[in-house]
Amino acid sequence: MSAVIHFEQVSKRFTLHHERPRSFQELAVNLFRHDSGSREHFWALQDVSFTVDQGETVGLIGPNGAGKSTALKLISRIIEPTSGRIEVNGRVGALLELGTGFHPDLTGRENIYLNGSILGLKRSEISQRLESIIEFAELSRFIDMAVRNYSSGMLMRLGFAVATSFRPDILLIDEILAVGDQAFQDKCIQRITGLKRHGVTILFVSHDLDTVRNLCDSCLWLDGGQVQAEGSNDAVITAYLEHVWSHTDDSPAISSDETADHGSRWGSGEIEILDVRFYDTDGEERRCFETGECMVVKADYVAHTRIHRPVFGMAIHREDGVQVNEANTRFSGYDIEYVEGQGQIEYDVNLPLLPGTYYFSMAVYDYAIIHPYDHREQQFAFQVRRGASLERYGVVCIPCQWRHVAKGQEDEQP
Repeated sequence: MSAVIHFEQVSKRFTLHHERPRSFQELAVNLFRHDSGSREHFWALQDVSFTVDQGETVGLIGPNGAGKSTALKLISRIIEPTSGRIEVNGRVGALLELGTGFHPDLTGRENIYLNGSILGLKRSEISQRLESIIEFAELSRFIDMAVRNYSSGMLMRLGFAVATSFRPDILLIDEILAVGDQAFQDKCIQRITGLKRHGVTILFVSHDLDTVRNLCDSCLWLDGGQVQAEGSNDAVITAYLEHVWSHTDDSPAISSDETADHGSRWGSGEIEILDVRFYDTDGEERRCFETGECMVVKADYVAHTRIHRPVFGMAIHREDGVQVNEANTRFSGYDIEYVEGQGQIEYDVNLPLLPGTYYFSMAVYDYAIIHPYDHREQQFAFQVRRGASLERYGVVCIPCQWRHVAKGQEDEQP
């Protein structure tokens, strides 16, 4: 299989200016100054080498600032490398920053023709695809409006429709699908899958590792402007996640101030939940646990008046908003006769959760679970990293056993 993208020891350096000239005169004077105190050199990529074969779909993963977007811009020739050699064989379609390649004063229809002509297509060829592009982008009502008035979602829909309808040899996608609604994201994934079947080479930058697993043939992990690993999705993503968790050091990746602003809070206030903290079985406060490990949750409260038969409840949500579970003292058969003054409620659980960031809700209601005294929704965060379990995908680890019986040997099994 022939290579269509080849990076050989590619580096890209940017110059960061920490002081802006205050006048044209100062700008002119600075051109002849050799003082570099106000400038800093930043290497977005350093000696990066990799090859992408024709028809391959490669996921680029890594933290923000790792060099992923820079790599795509180098492939599309928006910028040039500082050193090294890049070979790109084929017509490139790029979905990078929102609005890239669109003239803000032109209408959506006019920008379709503009983009098509940049790709070397004749006007008649663009006209043949025009209606299908507008239909896919779901912009028939707004196609003759200047794109400067488009929302980010409308820009994304038009950009994706244009870039994929002309079927490039190479398609570059840089996290842009994140601004679309779920229905349109699903439609985009179907379109990408169709392009794969037709042999289009795709580089896909995303923080959604599940989508990378499902969509890509292989994976490239960039960090600090360098290639950390490349190969199969499972191997590279596992190495990346283990690196992330190993640098967590049981400290919260999300600060207390951030989590306080994450969720919401309501209630009449007769009982207040003062704080929620997470501990291991040794009594050490933690914010990061392993799959299968016991987590002890302690919630401090104060009841400003005597409240009979309160019900304390909790819930866990995944970072993307999926609710994992919910429990409360009433349904668990743990009745509390009354509360008054300060106290603490404790909740112990062996975490079946797979790696990720989770948000914890704590609430206290009346016995009918109708009237909220205090409900703190998703205001406390903790993390789970991979433990002894080998399960990698989904939300929870479900204990199981496997058995194999060869055909014709059923009676030989104990």
